[in-house]
Amino acid sequence: ESLHSCIGLLGISAGSLLLAVHFYSSPRANPLIPSTALGVLLLIVSALLAYAGIRRSLRNASLLVPLCLTLSAFWSGYGVILILAGQGALPQPGDARDALVPGLATFTLALLLVALVGFLCREPILALVAAAVSLASAHEVALHYSSSLGPSAVGCSHLIVCVVGGYFALGRILYLLTKGKIALPGTDLAEKKAQEQGWGSAGSTNPFAAPGLLLNMLSASVLGCRLLGVTHRLFPGHVPWLWAAGTYQIGICVLSYRAMDVPMATAFGFTSILKFAAGYSLLYPAWQPEEPSFPTPFLVVFSILFAVLALFLSLQSPVDGLYLLFFVAYCIALACSPRGFFAGGPQGVAVAIFVASALVALIHLYNVRARAEVLPGKGAVKALLARSSLLKLREGPDLHAPYLGYSKYADAEVLAYACSVLASFALTVTGDPQAPLDTVVIPWVVVAGGILKLLGGSVAFARGKTLESSAFILYSVMWIIWGLTRFGGLYGTARSFHAAVGIVAFMLFNGFIVFCSLFLNMAWLFYSLTFMLITVSFLLDAIRALPAGYDIAATLIFGLVSFYCFLAALSSSTFQGLCFPLGRPVVQLGGVGAGTSKCLHLPARKASSVKRIADILRNGGTCGIPTDTVYVLVAACSRPDAVEKAHRSKRQAQDRPMSLWISSLKQLEPAKHLFTPLLWDFMEAAWPSPISLVIPRGEWVDFLGMKESAKYVGTPQSVAIRIPDCSVTTHLIDLVGPIVVTSANPTGEADTTHHNQVYAKLGDKVDAVLCGGPSPENIASTVVDCTKIDSGNIGFFRVGIIPKSQVLQILEQVQRK
Repeated sequence: ESLHSCIGLLGISAGSLLLAVHFYSSPRANPLIPSTALGVLLLIVSALLAYAGIRRSLRNASLLVPLCLTLSAFWSGYGVILILAGQGALPQPGDARDALVPGLATFTLALLLVALVGFLCREPILALVAAAVSLASAHEVALHYSSSLGPSAVGCSHLIVCVVGGYFALGRILYLLTKGKIALPGTDLAEKKAQEQGWGSAGSTNPFAAPGLLLNMLSASVLGCRLLGVTHRLFPGHVPWLWAAGTYQIGICVLSYRAMDVPMATAFGFTSILKFAAGYSLLYPAWQPEEPSFPTPFLVVFSILFAVLALFLSLQSPVDGLYLLFFVAYCIALACSPRGFFAGGPQGVAVAIFVASALVALIHLYNVRARAEVLPGKGAVKALLARSSLLKLREGPDLHAPYLGYSKYADAEVLAYACSVLASFALTVTGDPQAPLDTVVIPWVVVAGGILKLLGGSVAFARGKTLESSAFILYSVMWIIWGLTRFGGLYGTARSFHAAVGIVAFMLFNGFIVFCSLFLNMAWLFYSLTFMLITVSFLLDAIRALPAGYDIAATLIFGLVSFYCFLAALSSSTFQGLCFPLGRPVVQLGGVGAGTSKCLHLPARKASSVKRIADILRNGGTCGIPTDTVYVLVAACSRPDAVEKAHRSKRQAQDRPMSLWISSLKQLEPAKHLFTPLLWDFMEAAWPSPISLVIPRGEWVDFLGMKESAKYVGTPQSVAIRIPDCSVTTHLIDLVGPIVVTSANPTGEADTTHHNQVYAKLGDKVDAVLCGGPSPENIASTVVDCTKIDSGNIGFFRVGIIPKSQVLQILEQVQRK
């Protein structure tokens, strides 16, 4: 935590120092740092700030998260504009001012909000830094409109930021390196307050929502400043602000999935599309004389998607739901304006979005940092839905249950389906079929249908949804390649056999997706089948055989099916039970319990999960757990019924009996007199390790409480026993007592080396799985025959991860002792 705080504060100090030097030397003929070099350096600093903000947020909901991410986005856009100015891309006298002022004005207000919350929530260090940067931005805005204010005032403000940030970063570095022995006065305030107020808040609130809302202010400011007359025109100099905001919002979309906030992540994905489209529209007149046109059907559908998302988001936070209605109005204004982003209507809505974003961002900043709730209204929504027997909100541990095992991400299928809707309806625009649809293809198909769908496929892969992720990634690649090829002139005069061959290859891949969807559900079958209609229309058009109206019909059908899947995914992530059914698989596979299993999946990295598994075992359950080798199926020795259940569910073979595990020899202490001294010393020397010892069966087994179920463990002559070299497993045995163990796979199959495999093989036969990811070793334990150890001889039933020589060396040492 201290390291990432240091990186963030040092990054802020470094960027401010660069700007201070720039403004102090700007009156000179040759500035110390040229604009191009300054822009490149600011881009490097912005990357460091983004890293610090992302890494710092994983443990603490400090204001450093919005401060670093907001400054990173600001300096990245600022740096690109400086590079453009240095390369002569802004030739007119007022171009640099018109390009910089919307961003400077936005970040003056945005950082002022961060500073205000910092003072209210007793984070004086970050509040002071944010206020100083806000003051510097305000001075720079004034510098552009008043010649009486010299650049030295701006440089002085940046110098204050540099000194304050550098002092506290140095204090934290000294504190970290000296392990608390040296602490500069005041430098430990943020740490103390973070420990007092911040712990536990990041898990229940999305700390990335506030930076995302502040980025909405940035894009709205570009359009609003033109309407209010602050800037003279919209031109390519504003594109860095719009695309920086869109790029960072895609990143915040992914981070919001990490924070398990599906509605806000989807909303940020939607708004990033608008930012990329606005930037593209400003660039378009650079190579085309006319202003770009906009697909009305697409924008109407986009407004519907925003409205549906706002409705579902209102159930989580009514304030955020009402906020999204501004974007509904924005899309409608774009659809009604032939000039799109250049018209006054959308710019007027952008001014309203700017004000609303500032207010909602202030609420989110305060809620996350102070662990308070300002105007949430969630309690009223819960009370209203509590009276309904049909609609019941999904809450608790099942809210983001992954398909297989444990995932660090929420489900991104909602965004992926919405991207399919947007890409398909964008192609329904009428126009010259021989002309490349420049303004439609690039922002609406390539960005919406391609890049963001690729994001959804990546998140689906992280959640264990192999088929869904493969399909989303395949479809995204199809939209991107087809969109860029069409933009490049494929659908003009340069149609070729090669394009048709490529489309046929995509059709073959999609045919495999269709076949696999037979085993998933009906919704996915229709979704993949209707996308086949899209690929057919691409193929027919490439070979000049497209019937009139076929492409419009195909895209409409695919869009409607995608919209239904969007509603189904959104409702299933919000309500218990499926409000919009997805249908059963056409072909039901036997022996696979992963899709329908109700057994718990708990992350092994949490102590609360181990405690919950222990409770299940004590109550007679069976669980799959990770070990120092492969995954195993366990039951408590104190529950004979659970031992019998484990034997039955595993279909245990007679020649591969179940074994015993303990956490320490103290658990066998009452029966120590029943073991020979050599055997006891050998066990003490060999454990904990992946070495299982087969020892003579005796009365000591009765001390474990298995009663009649003892017949399922070992053979009539011997029992295998071990202390695993795994902290999670031994802690669990400490809580439960000795356990009965067998491999977590049906007899005759390969060992399971990942919790996903436990779900697939035994998901419907166990009560819970402790999910620890891939096994540290793919080789099972070494099984040593110690039934004749007193005569000095040992044998090996199986040589696993521990070689024979090491076991014999341990025995030799014990014998010498």
